[in-house]
Amino acid sequence: MPSLGAIAFLVHDYDEAITFFTRALGFTLIEDTPQGEGKRWVTVAPRGSDGTRLLLARAVTDEQRAHVGKQGGGRVFLFLHTDDFAGDHARMREHGVHFREEPRHEAYGSVVVFEDLYGNGWDLIQPA
Repeated sequence: MPSLGAIAFLVHDYDEAITFFTRALGFTLIEDTPQGEGKRWVTVAPRGSDGTRLLLARAVTDEQRAHVGKQGGGRVFLFLHTDDFAGDHARMREHGVHFREEPRHEAYGSVVVFEDLYGNGWDLIQPA
């Protein structure tokens, strides 16, 4: 059965992105393999996840750099599910993550919109 293995996520710098995802969001660094000429194959995923990974892709052209932080066109771009909403929200706040709103409770669960280190919008969601 086909599955979505990775989503390319444009970044300015591999190491700053790895730090953000592993510390602020609690992700696991899955792979960081040099590819030559400064290029690396870097994947991260939420802790304990065996699903889709983010491939941290360093922007190298002017067009790519212009899209860093705008991958969702201003909309929430990615949806991070959790089973510990309060704990993850608190850890993210401690690491300086910018939240666009206060947490709210909807019929589908607890949710809050936050921004990654480049300004892309994400939902942190604990499904009901």
